[in-house]
Amino acid sequence: LAGLDTRLAGGDGTGPQTVALSGLGGTGKTSVALECAYRHLAEVGVAWQFAAEDATVLAAGFNELAAQLGAQGTAGARDPVASVHAVLAMFATPWLLIFDNAADLAAVAAFLPPAGPGRVLITSQNPNWPHDQAMHVPLLGAEVAADLLVSRANDPDRQSAQDLAGELGGLPLALEQAAAYVHAAQGTLTLAEYLVLFRQRRAELLGRGEPTGYDKTVATTWRLAFEDLAQAAPGAAGLLRLLAFCAPEAIPLRLLLQPRELAGLFGEELQPMLVPLLEDPLAAGDAIAALRRYSLVTPAGGGSVSVHRLVQAVTADQMPAELASQWRQAAAALIGAAIPAHTELPHTWSACAALLPHVQAALSLTSNGMWRIATYLGCSGSYLAARDLCQQIADTYGEDDDYGPEHPDTLAARAGLANWTGAAGDAVAARQQYATLLRIREQVLGPEHPDTLTGRADLARWTGEAGYAAGARNQFAALLPVEERVLGPEDPQTLAVRGNLAYWTGAAGDAAGARNQFAALLPIRERVLGTEHPATLTASANLARWTGEAGDAAGARDQFAVLLAVRERVLGPEHPDTLTDRANLAHYTGTAGDAAGARDQYAELLPIEERVLGPEHPETLVARANLATWTRYAAPGGN
Repeated sequence: LAGLDTRLAGGDGTGPQTVALSGLGGTGKTSVALECAYRHLAEVGVAWQFAAEDATVLAAGFNELAAQLGAQGTAGARDPVASVHAVLAMFATPWLLIFDNAADLAAVAAFLPPAGPGRVLITSQNPNWPHDQAMHVPLLGAEVAADLLVSRANDPDRQSAQDLAGELGGLPLALEQAAAYVHAAQGTLTLAEYLVLFRQRRAELLGRGEPTGYDKTVATTWRLAFEDLAQAAPGAAGLLRLLAFCAPEAIPLRLLLQPRELAGLFGEELQPMLVPLLEDPLAAGDAIAALRRYSLVTPAGGGSVSVHRLVQAVTADQMPAELASQWRQAAAALIGAAIPAHTELPHTWSACAALLPHVQAALSLTSNGMWRIATYLGCSGSYLAARDLCQQIADTYGEDDDYGPEHPDTLAARAGLANWTGAAGDAVAARQQYATLLRIREQVLGPEHPDTLTGRADLARWTGEAGYAAGARNQFAALLPVEERVLGPEDPQTLAVRGNLAYWTGAAGDAAGARNQFAALLPIRERVLGTEHPATLTASANLARWTGEAGDAAGARDQFAVLLAVRERVLGPEHPDTLTDRANLAHYTGTAGDAAGARDQYAELLPIEERVLGPEHPETLVARANLATWTRYAAPGGN
């Protein structure tokens, strides 16, 4: 209201000052306009409200106002609009007109007074008004919404009020409706009980309750818009139905509305509406514009839109169950198809972050897309979130009759859970989980199945990560001859075991032994996999590292310098392995005696890791700590 007063008080004094209040149906646009009018009644000579939804009704309103103003005798009296305009142009005192629920500027342009000392308020669901006139009416904040519920329902239970306000998304009409329903129950229904009922019977409650001063419920407020969309813009109606099964957060349409292989994604009934949205940018743009006209979607930046949670709810609830199921499946299919294939790579993380809430809202825990999102969470440094999601995935697989506790997918999910449990900081628990999992794999798959051998390697690794480097070395030493016999001495999995044996040999205290083993392994990897295969480059990195750990820091520095150039060319300058090589080069530059060089290299690396990996990723934190360390060493007298 304060902002509205400021806008209405502006202008150059040459004509009426106009403000168009826009927003979703039920946000209280009319209430704001009327409150503004009542606050200024003492200042104005005329205050009048028109119903502007229908041109005929609006014209009749001008006929009534003309009679009230005594304008029948003015020039052009046969035209009540012109008569009113003529009187208002010559009015001695300020006046205020409200045009309520206008479709757009074109619908009311001929009715707006062109002159006079007046103020014009327009309410509309359509946000497309001249920039200097448009004013968005926001939803209520959480605390204010809770205050409204407590006050209107006369129920002091603030926690239930806050929870219910969240469910209602701060929509004033929904809050009034809920409070009115509780209040009408006269003490037999509390806010807490209403909240439970709402979660169980949402569609019924959105059609009940009598908000003060308003003759529509949430469900009926939007029904006309839905019906108009279905008739005039079926593509927009289809898009709204699709969005109804996403999360309320910003929905990345730029990712969802892409050409797809349609076979099996959705049924024939939905294809006429969905295919144009996916394949024709103009069709998608028209659909979004149609939804915007009713404020059913709002721009959220970056090619995304947001939809109020109750718009989603009412849209879903008004569909027959079978049709709703088809749209739910279509949303899940498009969200799953939008998730990048290699979510372990940083360049996919922004897309994964945008899709995350919608994956959680629409995809099943046993879907491939959910697994890719778990991989993104872990690789991007959100180890706890990855662990918790993998726990849900593993539990769902284990309890699903189509899978069960010993299904390969269940065991794979449990392996992912163990891995991210360790990455989250509990290496001992990871080792125990892998030990339990290994026994199951041995029983179900046999002791020499490739998955069983992978399980032995995982157990060995986390034995080392739990602090038992010698134990890890010994387990890999025992595993290697089995891998060589079952898979062959030059199978990539066998070579990976050789690499791990070398690594844990060094971690157990024999850096020279690790260096020598990697020196022997590297030419084999180069011959079998190629000189620029990622596994070959990893062996080169380990050879450089253990060269340094064995006492030759300058040699390690030089090897990392050569390797870094290859990594940048093969994987790109911002691949995680490339950034790790840069960090190692900086470390051994300092260890070789050039503290200032190490400092400068870490200073260059840190902002890149903050941007690519995130400011709180473990690797970023290590780089920040190392920058501080080498800055201290590089200072005069540093130690």
